[in-house]
Amino acid sequence: MVFINLLVLTISLNNIQSWGIEKDFFIENFFSEYVHIPWHFLIAPFFYMFLIYYLEIKEKSINILKFIIPLFIVLTALRISFVFVYNDTNNTDFEYLLEKYNTLEEFFSLIFSLTIFGYSYYILSKKELLFTKILSFDNLKWIYISFKIGTSAYVFWISGIIIAIALDYKEFIYAYYPLRILTTILIYWVGYQALLQLRLLKERKDLREKLNFPSINNKEVEISEAKDADKKLLFDKIETLLTKKKLFTQPKLTVEFLANEVDVNSNKLSNCIYLFSEKNFNDYINEYRIELAKKLLIDKTYKNYTITSIGLESGFNSKSSFYHTFKKQTGLTPSEYQKSVIQN
Repeated sequence: MVFINLLVLTISLNNIQSWGIEKDFFIENFFSEYVHIPWHFLIAPFFYMFLIYYLEIKEKSINILKFIIPLFIVLTALRISFVFVYNDTNNTDFEYLLEKYNTLEEFFSLIFSLTIFGYSYYILSKKELLFTKILSFDNLKWIYISFKIGTSAYVFWISGIIIAIALDYKEFIYAYYPLRILTTILIYWVGYQALLQLRLLKERKDLREKLNFPSINNKEVEISEAKDADKKLLFDKIETLLTKKKLFTQPKLTVEFLANEVDVNSNKLSNCIYLFSEKNFNDYINEYRIELAKKLLIDKTYKNYTITSIGLESGFNSKSSFYHTFKKQTGLTPSEYQKSVIQN
């Protein structure tokens, strides 16, 4: 939470500072007018730090702040030195030199930031084995969306630098307006989603601890060779496995995985499920999930938990799929079901 707050803060300070300079808000203070802080240098590092803490892989990752903070201080000191060295030149010449310095500083920050941003995406997309634990709670779709917004912001940032150079630093400030708008959207998106997901994560961990579901890799249930049993026995084994190990609470449960657990091929398992339940694999598994969700929704022990947390911990991979499936099977939304049972 600390790093997501720092991320939002640095983006906000960068935008506010840019607005203040553009509107001559610091016009009476020479130092503040020309020596603004390169907050943009810290945005990608704070996002990276948030990512490794959220994925719970900080012990296996580099703490780049040890290098970033000193470098940030050096950049700020260089800017101050530049202003004090050249501030006695002609005002027009000085402003022109300052804009050139700004571009050079931004270009360095852009390359550095893109490197960290790209490395962060590499960790998220290519190193899933490092954070399988968090994947059992969060499909990380919101973080992938954050990367898409961030990528668009970099495109606008690059465009702004190119336009500034092309216009020879004259009346170029409008080139940065799309970037300011997009970074404002990023503030709201990341801030809201982080608060929401961190709350859901906390609730789901608490729910899982209280429900005490066995691990998906737990081999406590003894299953004999299904190929020597009839179809009814196979179906009974499937139900026993789902009931004892609560495999249906795993959002990425597949027919292939379950078939491997009972040592049959996936087609035979699907046919067996349809034969005795008259449902396809997904509908059959979702029935277990809905039954668990219904129990949790009316259990006073979990009355302070959000409906979304209950749905996700029951095995659904998103709020929308939980609500859609729940209403499809019960005719009511989860909140309507909860209210109707409690009132009765």
